[in-house]
Amino acid sequence: MSFEVDNSMVMRCVAYKNGISQGDVTIEDISEVLKEPDTFVWLGLHEADSHLLLKVQEEFGLHELAIEDACNAHQQPKIEEYDSSVFMVLHTAALTETSVAFGETHVFAGKRFVVTVRHGSLLDHRKIRASCEAKPDHLAKGPGFVLYAIMDFIVDNYVPVIEGLQARFEVLESAIFANHPSRRTMEELYQLKRELLQLHNAIMPVIDMCNELTRFHSDIIPKDMNNYFRDIADHIRRIDQTLHGLREMLISAMQVHLTFETVRQNEVVKGLAGWGAILAIPTMVFSLYGMNFKYMPELEWQYSYPTVLSLVVVGSVLLYLHLKRSGWL
Repeated sequence: MSFEVDNSMVMRCVAYKNGISQGDVTIEDISEVLKEPDTFVWLGLHEADSHLLLKVQEEFGLHELAIEDACNAHQQPKIEEYDSSVFMVLHTAALTETSVAFGETHVFAGKRFVVTVRHGSLLDHRKIRASCEAKPDHLAKGPGFVLYAIMDFIVDNYVPVIEGLQARFEVLESAIFANHPSRRTMEELYQLKRELLQLHNAIMPVIDMCNELTRFHSDIIPKDMNNYFRDIADHIRRIDQTLHGLREMLISAMQVHLTFETVRQNEVVKGLAGWGAILAIPTMVFSLYGMNFKYMPELEWQYSYPTVLSLVVVGSVLLYLHLKRSGWL
């Protein structure tokens, strides 16, 4: 079966020998290049379709279930072992003007290759490749070092995202105390809470991935690389501590916002109750005179109307002043 490769989905495909780039390689020549000793191939793909991934599967000998997962962009962070290779799903995060853009990076790693498939990720891997090529001694360790560089790059990019979320929280926190509670503020607090939860769910599986890579995949990860992956796991733990503190402050801010809203509603209720009490005086008096009884002594008195009206006004004013001093109005 022949495949027509869409070059727009292939970012770079480079062969490395003893840590030195041997130049770009076409997809069709990968299997031949892998026959050369001390050589591995690093292939980067973006939004690869099923046809391209089937060709990649053929060249690298990847498992069909891993290829099926790589075709689907909505995967949970995980690591799975297939024969002599591993398949990993890492979630990426990048800060936009209004929210956090989450993406996925799928990674196939074996003794002689690394393949990355980016789905919806805003993080460009060109910096990773340039950084690795600038360290040929480290790159000579093979795919294990590339895998570390990819994971470290993704984890490092969580930090500016958290800093951006902290800045957004500070703005919302100031709005809570500076302005009256609003529906929009509460909606933004809930959006921030969802993003923090998504970020937590994205980073925590990385710790288990690092542990599994160092314990069970020594054929891919050289022993002297174990400390590098432990450093990633420690970085994740520090990031999660920051996330935990931010979540606690966010929950407190939401409680304060709800308290302010309750107080505001109570003030409205108190005001309505106060005016209701004031209106009760004229209502009672006027309803009394609206009963149309034939014998009412006050009806024959010439000063009854101004007297009753004055009593209603004075009573209402006195009650108003009392409620005002009591804080009900």
